[in-house]
Amino acid sequence: MPLQVTPPVDATGGLARPSSTWTGWGQWLALVTMTVDHLSRYVVPDSWGLGWADSSIGRIAFPLFAAMVAWHGLFNTRNPLRYARRILVIGLVAQLPYMLMPRAADGLILNICFTLSLGLTGGAWLQALSERLERGALGVPRLVAEVGLAIAVWATAGLWVEYSHLGLLMIPLYMVALQALHGAGEGLGERLAATAMALPVLIVAGLMNSSDMAKSFTVATCLSILLLAAGAHRLMPSVPLGMPRRLWLGWYPGHFAAIALWLWLAGGLA
Repeated sequence: MPLQVTPPVDATGGLARPSSTWTGWGQWLALVTMTVDHLSRYVVPDSWGLGWADSSIGRIAFPLFAAMVAWHGLFNTRNPLRYARRILVIGLVAQLPYMLMPRAADGLILNICFTLSLGLTGGAWLQALSERLERGALGVPRLVAEVGLAIAVWATAGLWVEYSHLGLLMIPLYMVALQALHGAGEGLGERLAATAMALPVLIVAGLMNSSDMAKSFTVATCLSILLLAAGAHRLMPSVPLGMPRRLWLGWYPGHFAAIALWLWLAGGLA
């Protein structure tokens, strides 16, 4: 049985928003996998042999965070740029403890919130660009100027943010794929077109990692999100325990601060 027979419509005849119930589960999974990744990378001694966790469980976190940001930016907020600013504020708070992690060889890198915020900004611009093109409200000179500026920002920002240039592409490509899959009708042509629109985000997810294990976990995470957009979102039950808002907002900077404190104490006791 196909996941979606006809695109759902709301009372006004427009395309209905998909259920976001799955994001309640996604929040818990994202925090757990991110924490496992950072603990195995920064805290657990190499002698414990837990490096596999970074290349497996740890590779779920970023595509899941990016998917939730893209989903909410596309379906659940009227102002994606304001949403992007809120993410940026968390990134600013987290940057100092993030810089205390033992990553000196990487130089100055901005944390994942900057990647997510810039990615959502790019996705919102791409959606608005598409709408203006459909209305014929964008001339060729303006189009060339905007696209050129977007490429320049992407090329520059990718040098400074976590997950680099490919990471910045995840949310815009997610938004394109999610919109296409959710809006696809029952016709074979529409389904094939929606599937084609979903391929770029899967390709980028595969290119983000070097090992086969890491690629598998990242691509599998992305594929799961795409299936949710195609209709599986209706099958997700509510999470028994919702994520407290303060925990959700504070865990990213807080867990880096806790790791930095632990490393400082461990170094002082060594």
